[in-house]
Amino acid sequence: MKAYVFPGQGAQFVGMGKNLYDGNEECRAMFEKANEIIGFRITDLMFAGTPEDLKQTKVTQPAIFLHSVILAKYMGADFKPDMVGGHSLGEFSALVAAGAMSFEDGLRLVIARANAMQKCCEKTPSTMAAVLKLDDKTVEDICASVSGEVVVPANYNCPGQLVISGTNEGVAQACEKVKEVKGKALPLAVGGAFHSPLMEPARVELAEAIERTEFRRPVCPVYQNVDALPHSDPAEIKKNLLMQLTSPVRWTATVQNMLRDGADEFIEVGPGTALQGMVKRVNPDANAHSAE
Repeated sequence: MKAYVFPGQGAQFVGMGKNLYDGNEECRAMFEKANEIIGFRITDLMFAGTPEDLKQTKVTQPAIFLHSVILAKYMGADFKPDMVGGHSLGEFSALVAAGAMSFEDGLRLVIARANAMQKCCEKTPSTMAAVLKLDDKTVEDICASVSGEVVVPANYNCPGQLVISGTNEGVAQACEKVKEVKGKALPLAVGGAFHSPLMEPARVELAEAIERTEFRRPVCPVYQNVDALPHSDPAEIKKNLLMQLTSPVRWTATVQNMLRDGADEFIEVGPGTALQGMVKRVNPDANAHSAE
């Protein structure tokens, strides 16, 4: 069974998607439609901008979404998913690729999400850090031991890699504690504390946009970040998509559940190769590769 997986923020690179734009008329039309909806030529930044341009949340999220969704469209009849899943932002790409919502509606939601998250980032100085070499329970206990600041587990990426999220001071204190128990902490170059309680204003803002959007039954189950379980009911999908902003990404469990349900091939659709690496960390014998 084929599991198609879609990357999230951090996978962007200058030049992303240019081959699709140059090589296919239908793909080019989708990119131009996106430029129109977004209100500026995001393709200029994707194809020839700077890494700094692409780091802006309002650019990063639509750019990765576009690369992923248009690549899935380019695959045409070869895109035959038995199941799909996406890491954080990638969940939106997965939903569009699986037919749960239209390309235009998905892009509008991603723009709304990026803008709402950007406001939260500007309101409270906050950050994220990747914690390596420790088990999940140890990292959870470290986060719980920090008092007076916000710091929580945010991305359960794979065994031995858990990203934490919170206020600058909360994350700094947690990182010190990580080093004390011989773990490794790497600060991430992100705009704020994604998948933490600090994103609550963004969740409230996004709720209205999600409520207005028409969701359909996808062509295959979508494994969602909040519970790592397969969903096909549009009402459940909407509810989980909204909770995602303030809940952790349960990617380790997602891959485990896909394997349990029969996945024998993982295909990463979008920029980068991060998800393939995570799949291999969950199960070294897994067959994981890129759609490109």
